[in-house]
Order: sequence, then C-alpha cells, then structure tokens
Amino acid sequence: MKPIVKDAVQQSLEQFLNQPVYIHLETTTGAYSAHRDPNNMTVVAYIRNAKVKYSQAKIKGQGPFRVGLKSEDGWIYAEGLTDFTIDENGALLLAGYLPGGKLAISLQISTDPFPV
Repeated sequence: MKPIVKDAVQQSLEQFLNQPVYIHLETTTGAYSAHRDPNNMTVVAYIRNAKVKYSQAKIKGQGPFRVGLKSEDGWIYAEGLTDFTIDENGALLLAGYLPGGKLAISLQISTDPFPV
C-alpha cells in the first residue's frame, strides 16, 4: 500500500461505475485489542462480498480521505482512508491506518468476490 493519491483513486473508482461489483467494508475501534482495557467500547462494522452497482463515486478530503459510492438503493460511505493499492486482479484496496500503524478502516472494490 502507498499513501492515497486522490486522482489515481478517483480514476480507479470510476472504472467500476455502473457494473456489478463486490464490496468489502470493515471498520474497527479496537475489536482485536478490547481485552487490554475493559472500559474501551468496541465498535465494529463488517460487510464482505456485498454485490452492488454504483453510479457515482467521489473521494474527498485532504487526508485522511473519505469515499462515497452512490448505489441503486442508497450510499456506501467510508471515512478515515489513508492508503491504497490496486491488486494483481484489478481490485481497488483502500485502508485507513491509525498513527501507530493499526488498521481502522478498509474499503475494497472488485469485479470478483473476495475470498471468504
């Protein structure tokens, strides 16, 4: 992964417009480390291989960034994104890392399902 370049991510988002794609969206505030502090409230969202078609996509902000995808039935939204890559299969992988390097959010888009 490398730091987000807005134009490159916007171009990649637009390559998936108006076609069925698979979405992976995951966010956590420390679900994997909640055992260290019992007062820490764990908040997690996880969606894998949700099949959607989006007609509009935007990346906004100066970093960390936010991405919005306008689907047929509503919006998919991810905020706190810092890094991206395009994998060997053409999937767009976006992630947001906390200052210590821990993953806080992940948004992935692919024309093929992600491994389960």
